[in-house]
Amino acid sequence: MTPSGNAESQPPASRLIAQALRSAIESGELRPGDKVPSERVLAEQYGAARNTAREAIRLLAEQGLVVAEHGRGVFVREPRRLFRFGSDRYSLKNRESGLTPFRLEAKRQGKTARIDVPSIAREVPPSDIAERLGVSPEERSVVHRENHYFADDEPVQIVSTYLKWAEAEGTLLMEARSGPNGIYGRLEELGHAMTTIRDEIIARMPTPHEAAVLGLSAGVPVLEVLHTSFDQEGAAFEVSRYVHRSDLTGLKYELAVQ
Repeated sequence: MTPSGNAESQPPASRLIAQALRSAIESGELRPGDKVPSERVLAEQYGAARNTAREAIRLLAEQGLVVAEHGRGVFVREPRRLFRFGSDRYSLKNRESGLTPFRLEAKRQGKTARIDVPSIAREVPPSDIAERLGVSPEERSVVHRENHYFADDEPVQIVSTYLKWAEAEGTLLMEARSGPNGIYGRLEELGHAMTTIRDEIIARMPTPHEAAVLGLSAGVPVLEVLHTSFDQEGAAFEVSRYVHRSDLTGLKYELAVQ
């Protein structure tokens, strides 16, 4: 690799190698599943040190473009995404399946769903949850259910669901297995028919806990969906914070224009 122009204005050699490989991936010269040249080959090709080539590969991994497989090498990541069908996932017609929204979405996309429930606890809610749910931010006014979701055994999202303690106490909402149609079936039995939803979506970097649970590489952001369910009276009865892996998740909404 021969620098041109003012050497001081040139980006580091590792970034130039990473840019070249990224261009090869984006153009289709390197396809999903293809093996990336080894550090030795890249070092020889670009006239750089092996640690410079290693840094270039690390930069691509941070961008979610490649994945290292122990003992095999580095490969272009397959663009696999599990879509969250925002406008359809709570539809009443889906209740006939008896499946929760995530299990139904996974099934439709040919994936095997698994949901782990590491904790269900009565807690003092975060301020944004208390505001949306209309409960005290200073008392243990909510039940917090933390669920970890997997598609084909790969972690894809963390969901923190908050319910009013006064309603959840002593019900199946306090159990990991809440019955047919999940918590929404039990909430409907309590008189809350979901009629409106509100999703607030942001992109951000993960917390250390989120990165560990989701198995995220450094530099990979998450998509956060703060979901609020409203019943037939217009009252908020459930708030969930969805934290999705951005490299494995897409959001799809189809809404009527009023």
